[in-house]
Amino acid sequence: MTSIFGVGVDQVNLNRVRKLLEKNQSKFEKRCFTKNEIIYANRFNDPSKRLGARFAGKEAVMKSLGKGWRQLNWKEIEITGGGKPTVILHGKAAELASEQNIKDVHISLSHEQEMAIAFAVSEVV
Repeated sequence: MTSIFGVGVDQVNLNRVRKLLEKNQSKFEKRCFTKNEIIYANRFNDPSKRLGARFAGKEAVMKSLGKGWRQLNWKEIEITGGGKPTVILHGKAAELASEQNIKDVHISLSHEQEMAIAFAVSEVV
């Protein structure tokens, strides 16, 4: 039987993400996103929508794990693109999930012109 360990939600103003990308794209991308996330987002005319949704998603996942960005690295949480998004945990985030018997983290992402939102649920065995 499975149960919920935690839930998390976060929203991001995409204008803020656009400004970060305009100011110093490589620094923001290197700090917060995996190579696969960057490649996926840059396939679109406005990568800020996909990156913003993933940024919100990473924050939502951290909350669902009971942690924050000071305890986990942004790149330890990877959110796939295309079709149903999935969460892949790396490093310390994967260790934490294993210690807490978290078997899966479900994620839902949505974005419009100015806002992106994400909702995450961590499920235990």
